[in-house]
Amino acid sequence: MTSTATETDDTHTSDVDDEGEAIEVGESDKTARLEEKRAWRRAMVKGLFAYLVSRIMVLAGTGIVAAQRGVDANVEGVARPEGAQTFIVQVLDSWDGNWYMEIVRGGYPQRIPENITYFQVEARAAFFPLYPALVGVFDRVLPGSEVLAGIVVNALLGAVAVLMVGLLARTVFGIKPAERTMVLMAMFPGAFVLSFAYSEALLIALAAACLLFLYKRQWLLAGIFAALATATRPNGVALVAACGVAALIAIWQDREWRSLIAPVLAPLGFIAFQWYLRVHTDENWAWFRVQTEAWAEGTSFGATALQDTFGFLTHPLNSPTDVLTTTSLFAMFALLFTAWKKRLPWPMVAYVAVVLALMLIPETVTARPRFVYTAFPLFLSAGAWWPEDDETSWSHDGWTLLISLCAAGLVTLTALYGVYGAIP
Repeated sequence: MTSTATETDDTHTSDVDDEGEAIEVGESDKTARLEEKRAWRRAMVKGLFAYLVSRIMVLAGTGIVAAQRGVDANVEGVARPEGAQTFIVQVLDSWDGNWYMEIVRGGYPQRIPENITYFQVEARAAFFPLYPALVGVFDRVLPGSEVLAGIVVNALLGAVAVLMVGLLARTVFGIKPAERTMVLMAMFPGAFVLSFAYSEALLIALAAACLLFLYKRQWLLAGIFAALATATRPNGVALVAACGVAALIAIWQDREWRSLIAPVLAPLGFIAFQWYLRVHTDENWAWFRVQTEAWAEGTSFGATALQDTFGFLTHPLNSPTDVLTTTSLFAMFALLFTAWKKRLPWPMVAYVAVVLALMLIPETVTARPRFVYTAFPLFLSAGAWWPEDDETSWSHDGWTLLISLCAAGLVTLTALYGVYGAIP
């Protein structure tokens, strides 16, 4: 429906369909639509409220780190800042955030040293350009440093990502599952990346938009968002598979050859970045060399994840990294179970399969909460599979317990990464 004309009587209204022809709509249908809109607004409010609460949880985690750094400063006799905000910003700017901010400040290197290590600033060539480019735009208009701009960008992108995933869930499964999906997206421990100066928030927002347009068969828009996503993070290439599967289905079912627009456009972001580095550094495959040399990024095809899990099972308290790998694998299998119970459209299955494969294949960094988090279509299945909230059933108490555990994990994970206690 595109517009509403004048009323014809007390029980019917005259609407105009997509071809411009008048049709009759009963009052009950009109009331149902209004109630649906209200229900969706309530769901979005709950999703955004959960997102706000989750950001408070992240701040709680950074506050723990800030307190510890203040104690360390006293012990070492080092002058500390008047407030905790400096330490908090340092946490949110840590790990990958440092590299993205280096790109904002100085762009990409024109020469990459031989046998480069991650101690050398030129290693920033391993990080994709779209997120630092966006931060650079905000940095020009916001007061303060580029780090503050990066944190503000992600605060906004995080809200957009939660709502976009919710809209995708509503389209596929309905409003109530979408509400649960948004709450789970906001509170899942891997959601710490929505506050850190990381690129996952941008990737998820773009990927959700791409998958939504694929579902609606709007091929050009799907391809554009996929191209932007593949310029954001390496695992954005999963959208190439999603677009390819969607196009194959459309051609098989309806001979819709126009669907090929999406898979043709999808990899352009990745290709453009590789070409830019080739021209800028005068070196072929510069990104791949930095990945291999600076981060020793080989392939283990899941062996590293199994080794870390075995290490946790045999020596549970030895390594926080092993704990993260094990819990990430547990979360992955739990979410895959819900995806088996509540099937996703095949393009989303393709996206999830590639994201999880790219998580498990590397040798250095394997299963992590933030990588499971980027396989966000699994959260749609979880939201749809969970029984309707009922005060008298186990589903209500179980859901409350699940979200409470996620909140505790969110605080713990933020603090753990803030003290460099595990590889993120």
